[in-house]
Amino acid sequence: MGIWSRGRPAPPPGPAPSNALACVSNRRRRLAEVRGALRRRHALGFAGVRATARPSGTFATLAAPRLPPGFGGRTFWGPRPQARCGGRGPAPRPTREAAEMAESREPGGWDKARSPRHVPVMAVGPEAEETQGVFKPMDLNHVITLLGEDDKGDLEETQLKSVKKLVQCYQNGLPLKDLAQIFKILHLCAGKIEKQPHFVEPASDILKLCGLPFLKKRVSDEITFAEDTAKSIALLGDLLKIPSSELRIQICKCVVDFYHAEPPKKHIPGYQQASSSYKIKMAETGGLAQKMVQSMTLLENQLVEKLWVLKVLQHLSTSEVNCTLMMNAQAAAGICAHLNDPDPSGQLLFRSSEILWNLLEKASKEEIIEQLSNLECLTALKEVFKNLFVRGFSHYDRQLRNDILVITTIIAQHPGAPMIECGFTRDLILFATFNEVKSQNPLVKGLKLSNAYEDFELKKLLFNIIVILSKDLTAIQLLIDGKFALALLTYVKKPEKHKISEWSVAQYEELQLHAMATLSSVAPLLVEEYMACQGNAHVLAFLQWCESEDPFLSHGNSFHGAGGRGNKFAQMRYSLRLLRAMVYLEAETVNTDLCERGTVQQLTGMFKNIISHSSEKEEAIVLEIQSDILLILSRLCEHHIQRKEIFGTEGVDIILHVMRTDPKKLQSGLGHSVLLFSTLDSIWCCILGCYSSEDYFLEKEGIFLLLDILALNQKKFCNLILGIMVEFCDNPKTAAHVNAWRGKKDQTAANLLIKLWRKEEKELGVKRDKYGKIIDTKKPLFTSFQEEQKIMPLPADCPSIAVLDVAENIRAKIYAVLGKLDFENLPGLSAEDFVTLCIIHRYLDFKIGEIWNEIDEEIKLENLRPVTSDKKMLETITTASENIGKMVVSLQSEMIENWARQGVQTEQKVYAKIQTTNKQRELANKSWENFLARTSNAKTLKKAKRLQEQAIESSKHGERPQNAIFHQTVIKGLNTTVRSSRVVTVESTPVRLLGGPLADTDIALRKLPVRGGALQRVKAAKAVDGPKKSIPA
Repeated sequence: MGIWSRGRPAPPPGPAPSNALACVSNRRRRLAEVRGALRRRHALGFAGVRATARPSGTFATLAAPRLPPGFGGRTFWGPRPQARCGGRGPAPRPTREAAEMAESREPGGWDKARSPRHVPVMAVGPEAEETQGVFKPMDLNHVITLLGEDDKGDLEETQLKSVKKLVQCYQNGLPLKDLAQIFKILHLCAGKIEKQPHFVEPASDILKLCGLPFLKKRVSDEITFAEDTAKSIALLGDLLKIPSSELRIQICKCVVDFYHAEPPKKHIPGYQQASSSYKIKMAETGGLAQKMVQSMTLLENQLVEKLWVLKVLQHLSTSEVNCTLMMNAQAAAGICAHLNDPDPSGQLLFRSSEILWNLLEKASKEEIIEQLSNLECLTALKEVFKNLFVRGFSHYDRQLRNDILVITTIIAQHPGAPMIECGFTRDLILFATFNEVKSQNPLVKGLKLSNAYEDFELKKLLFNIIVILSKDLTAIQLLIDGKFALALLTYVKKPEKHKISEWSVAQYEELQLHAMATLSSVAPLLVEEYMACQGNAHVLAFLQWCESEDPFLSHGNSFHGAGGRGNKFAQMRYSLRLLRAMVYLEAETVNTDLCERGTVQQLTGMFKNIISHSSEKEEAIVLEIQSDILLILSRLCEHHIQRKEIFGTEGVDIILHVMRTDPKKLQSGLGHSVLLFSTLDSIWCCILGCYSSEDYFLEKEGIFLLLDILALNQKKFCNLILGIMVEFCDNPKTAAHVNAWRGKKDQTAANLLIKLWRKEEKELGVKRDKYGKIIDTKKPLFTSFQEEQKIMPLPADCPSIAVLDVAENIRAKIYAVLGKLDFENLPGLSAEDFVTLCIIHRYLDFKIGEIWNEIDEEIKLENLRPVTSDKKMLETITTASENIGKMVVSLQSEMIENWARQGVQTEQKVYAKIQTTNKQRELANKSWENFLARTSNAKTLKKAKRLQEQAIESSKHGERPQNAIFHQTVIKGLNTTVRSSRVVTVESTPVRLLGGPLADTDIALRKLPVRGGALQRVKAAKAVDGPKKSIPA
């Protein structure tokens, strides 16, 4: 409304006053009047000031707020209004001209105030541009009050105008602080639509504002007004219940705009845009998605509105929180049940499938599958898939068809899904096999798949879902009727050259591998059909082609072709997997047929061929192939001596080759550990029991290789190797090989086994002291697990804890092996080993006593009292068991004492040796000191000489025999204390025979004659040649 008083029309625009100053003074006077009116605290808000330029001047017509009853506004060109001002009765409505002028006001006019205290701003001419982007003051409470009044007379038009002014006020965005009131106004408008259809347009205008960015004045506004904002956005879901197509569509557009945020049209001073994800988060908090799902029940017959709601749900389902809310509202079942509803545009199916995908990915998968596992949903999926399969030819239809099949595959994993009841399983088997097995079914008559990627993907998806459906045994008959085994066996053959196929070479290779992988899962369920189709013959012939030198370049691009690029390893791997699956059934017809076709010889030769052509770099696929060959041979030869003889020495050679693998490779992760397990299994199944193979294995040092692997101390192999050792020890030749084995640091087999026993008991928590002695004689073998478990009465056919302990650890096998070696004359054992050996030797006695103790405890728990004879027998057995324990403890103590005594003796010997060594060192040092003293001191030397001469004299005989010739042994004149040479001068020999005294002797110098006593140099000396004669001293 304008500034004109109620009931009085605005004067027609006249010519502008010629005096500009008068215009300015009039303007100021009018502003003063308006301010005076505001000071009177009127209750109604300003309608604004309108500045309308006159054609002939710069004067603007001003629009003033509507004044309360009793206050008459002054006009510029006319007298006071003639309407009553006492406030009685409703005020007269403004004239049409004033209404039109208010509706057509320019953006530069006054803003509407939200409270009477806001001062309106007047803009004239260019000044109006400066105020653009500033919120026009608006009293939202007044609008709420106005809309809440009863519909009387012409109040509807006033309400509509107030809402339109609100829309214009917030055309640049909604402040967060006003959001709750604005949505309340929206709710009031929506509530009037059913009786007053004119409110559809203003409600839609407010919804358009909700699509604009939310504005915040402070950074904390997003947190402060979060609760109000969430409740306001949640109100949009409730408004969908209003039966107005236009309003519902506008609500959906508004929510979709949350995910396509646009920047504000104009920058508003003092405000900034809330974060782009703020609306989305508030929609999650308020639970908008759940209300949207609940509104779907109202739109079953409204296709356009339903499509809009699905579009909203498609956007909302990108969040995990919203998906959870939708799941709680049973969205999956509701949407899936209407997949087949008529929709010419095709949007319903597309958006519904997208929503189901998002629900499966972001919500609880199990819960969504549970919702979809009903007859109604699966029937809808079946009809949609069938329609797309038969009539869909576009790229979009094929993609959508595959998406529906993937969703169906996920649902089929649920055991309670009625796939057979709705007929979906039969149709899927038909669609999976119609290319390979001709069918007269009208659904596939004249239908062909192209080599497009979507059709190729469809074929793989069909193979995949059949594997899942085959887990339901009720589907087996459908697979038989659909000739599924025959259809898959058509792929188990070598590629035919120059044959026209609907698939490319790479596609056919991938389908071939996928078909064999599917057969590995399905064929064990269709044994009769597999044998009727000569399945073994197909596979063995295909394996023969894989082993041949026929040139074939595998692409190896698929999941199933990994590791097989440029070779036939991928085909060989899946053929062997199929054979392994069949022989593990232990069906005599299958295994006999394989052996009659020479499978043992063929696989043995294949293994040898792989070994001979293997490169230095072993690949995982080659190791997997070798493992599968050994596993197949194990199952074929087990319990059949004739087949073990066919396995023969060639099979033993390949086993020994694998056992010689470098132990470092076992930790490489390529599959050497699995191959070694397969090898040990083949020793058990293919060698043991056949004497010729056992002897050949022993001759080739097979026991040594087994003990080498056992010495690696890897727990995963110990149990199996010890079991093989127990069986091998039945052969009388084995004990010599076991005792002859030597490991690192000259370790013996007995020492290795006893160390494994101690390690096992340590892991089991058996109580032993630091020397390995028994602590509890009543329970010498009790583990920590047995102590934790309370003894409870068990049925007679149920093994007790003591019995289970025999199978769960390796102690029983170690006892059996050492028992076969007689526990005597075991080489390389220490005293500690003998202490442990005492326990091992009595293992069986201790275990029997342990079981009788359990029986005694169970009798007490059941409150039974045995008869006197049984009671005495029970006491005797338990006492005997305890006495055995005490005897072993005493024997161990004696061994430990002997061990300690022997240690002391060994220590004394060592100390005695050390003392002797030190004494000799001291004597040598003393002799050296005497020598140094004689050579450095003349008196000491003379003293030593005298002592030496005295010693010589004292050593001579006192009496001389008669007629004896005495030879002088001392050379006179020597000033040394060292011993002289062992040569004496013989004075009784004629000089003519010797040429002079000491002539040419060992100690005399040549050409230096000796004359009486010491050697002396003379001027003339002539050696006389003659025989030499020396007499030892």
